Amino acid sequence: MPNLENLRKRAKLFVRWHRERHHPVAAQIRAVLPRFRDLTDRQVLDAPFKLGDAQELVARQAGFESWPALKAGVQTMSDTVPAAIAPPTLTAIEAQLFVADIAKSCPPFYGQVKRDVARINLRLVCGPVYVGDIREREDLLGCSMTVASAAEIKQLYLQYQEAGVSFYQALKQEPWGARTFIVRDLDGNLLLFAGPAG
Repeated sequence: MPNLENLRKRAKLFVRWHRERHHPVAAQIRAVLPRFRDLTDRQVLDAPFKLGDAQELVARQAGFESWPALKAGVQTMSDTVPAAIAPPTLTAIEAQLFVADIAKSCPPFYGQVKRDVARINLRLVCGPVYVGDIREREDLLGCSMTVASAAEIKQLYLQYQEAGVSFYQALKQEPWGARTFIVRDLDGNLLLFAGPAG
């Protein structure tokens, strides 16, 4: 589990992304905070979103009901578990990717792959999903996944690089402060990975 200072930074990053109208954060807010559940991306980004909201988002993503419960959990963990460098942990994703060969992805026609607490849904489609494949032309992302720290985003990027993953965009610093990279999967889906700046 990340330390409390990293969790505070993550909450502040969510506030900044919301203020700067970074659309992928709207989906995370809607998926995790019940009061935003029925809003569109635009409505989520137009709604007030304070540090307390971001702290609740971080807490719920970590499996706690509230920020105070998370703080207590982190304190308990730090009292009983020695500090160690943990691998990157993905949080809160429910996206659907269109694939041409479901047998290579997961049988029989619809499935879900998982890493840590992040999940991606795959659905078989017979025929082109986007005419002329506008995904790259329009930079259409299949999903956006976040990690908690600058060290984790770099570590994740290096893991994928070592595995020979096809990158659509190398790791870079965005104008709003996040560090991101984009992977192109075997079916041409563009998958964004984001973390805070170091």
